[in-house]
Amino acid sequence: MTNADLLKRREAAVPRGVATATPVFAGKAANAELWDVEGRRFIDFVGGIAVLNVGHRHPKIVAAVADQLDLYSHTAFQVVAYEPYVALAERLNALAPMSGAAKTIFFSTGAEATENAVKIARAATRRSGVIAFRGGFHGRTLFASALTGKVAPYKQQFGVMPPGVFHAPFPDAEAGISSEASLAALDDLFAADIAPHDVAAIIIEPVQGEGGFRIAPVDFVRQLRAICDRHGILLIADEVQTGFARTARMFAIEHYGVEPDLMAVAKSMGGGFPLSGVIGRAAIMDSVEPGGLGGTYAGSPIACAAGHAVLDVIAEERLLDRAEAIGAIAQRHLEQLAARNDTPPITGIRRLGAMIAFDLPDAATTKALCGAALSRGLILLSCGVEGRTIRILVPLTVSDAVLDEGLAILGEALAETRG
Repeated sequence: MTNADLLKRREAAVPRGVATATPVFAGKAANAELWDVEGRRFIDFVGGIAVLNVGHRHPKIVAAVADQLDLYSHTAFQVVAYEPYVALAERLNALAPMSGAAKTIFFSTGAEATENAVKIARAATRRSGVIAFRGGFHGRTLFASALTGKVAPYKQQFGVMPPGVFHAPFPDAEAGISSEASLAALDDLFAADIAPHDVAAIIIEPVQGEGGFRIAPVDFVRQLRAICDRHGILLIADEVQTGFARTARMFAIEHYGVEPDLMAVAKSMGGGFPLSGVIGRAAIMDSVEPGGLGGTYAGSPIACAAGHAVLDVIAEERLLDRAEAIGAIAQRHLEQLAARNDTPPITGIRRLGAMIAFDLPDAATTKALCGAALSRGLILLSCGVEGRTIRILVPLTVSDAVLDEGLAILGEALAETRG
């Protein structure tokens, strides 16, 4: 079996609407390394798009899932409940950065988490409007696409988006958008498009993921909280990509000294298994009548077992500290690369913990870099509204040796890209 053979089969069997960033097919993986079906080794700086904070096939994840499989694999929580779901909810409620009692419900995907957070907010406030931000990404289902602040490729071809969603500019100093300008635009929305008393929620990624790892300023998020309090609007933190130790906190919103009302979580919570959820203030979470929330596979026993193991690994291996250490190492390396004259211009180096990014001149350069890195055995991924950002989401369990090797390959690939 070869990558080329599988690529032909993929093209014949799978629609082109689901894109794949690399032309390789996985054979096996462990921690921060992956081998394709031809046996070639790669260092993984993508982590399944922020899903593998604890690495590929962490032994504790594998053992927890195997133990759960020996008991039962599925009952549907709405039919026959099970302890792993309840216990994981209890653990997340205790970790939630919000005062007072919290409750958690589980789903399977990030889009389910963001959509259900909005459903809960609408039920709790009896309002329908939602404000999101340009450049934000909240999923690919129809309503999640409406929340997403980027047209191509997430909205094009799919017609008119569901109503009731409005977008404000996300503060970005490099793009010349200050916190004050974003807040003024929010005031304009309230004046021209939707009254604040009709807004159920404002949803924000503390660090925009697909939007280019743009970090929300502390003052902006705090003022957003004040606006929500003033108008009875719920604040939803989309922690799908930022959660579970990636930013050197369990949740990125903890960097801001701000309490959200609801949080959408997913990705690394399941350690590679489909698991998402909404964590929120208990009174808000209980606003939905029985039967209004759920899903056949939502909170799968297998995924919940993996979720418990993820929390154990984060604590036992001190991954909050490790995230900061990885980020500092990568930042120093990128700053050294930016000072060289044999690579494309590197600008905008930024990070929160181990959520790391930098910008290149254009999308063509990022594409060339990803290709050059892959040919040397490093998996990279771009992002950003203009497609000119390279993001690094290496597993937090990566060894220093593999991290250094990957960063060295990055430097070689950049030099090749310069030509």
